[in-house]
Amino acid sequence: MIKQIIPKETCLKCQGCCRFLEAESCWLPTLLNEEIALLSKDPACQKIISAKKKIKPVFSDKNNNYICHFLSPEDNKCKIYPFRPLECQLYPFLINYSQDRVWLAVDLNCPFVEPHLETELFRQYVQYLNGLFASVEFKKLLKENPQTIQVYPDARNLMEIII
Repeated sequence: MIKQIIPKETCLKCQGCCRFLEAESCWLPTLLNEEIALLSKDPACQKIISAKKKIKPVFSDKNNNYICHFLSPEDNKCKIYPFRPLECQLYPFLINYSQDRVWLAVDLNCPFVEPHLETELFRQYVQYLNGLFASVEFKKLLKENPQTIQVYPDARNLMEIII
């Protein structure tokens, strides 16, 4: 489990992540092969995994948008939080493909990011992630799961990830 930088209270108040304007959004959580294998053990979960290895969203009449299959809109909590996908653990940080390179990036739409971007706390957290991404295990994980490397519009690249 990746340690989190954003306080729980901040996330629970936010109505941003886990919600999508389209059923085929690049922002949908992409699953690692091992996450797919784990979810596929439950026949009900087999139906929520797309051919692109993403979690299929559910249409929400309430806000006329799509939400993650695992989001409980009543309390804004993830139903599988302790076991959520790596991509969800990383958010608002992303593995971004840009300029023919792989980057650790951040989603500037997350309300926590902008006011903290230039803080020491943020710099320390980026260094923590840098240590994770530099590990042999993580490099192997990315090589075995190229679907996790995506193009994210408007993400800010922070540092290159060497695979």
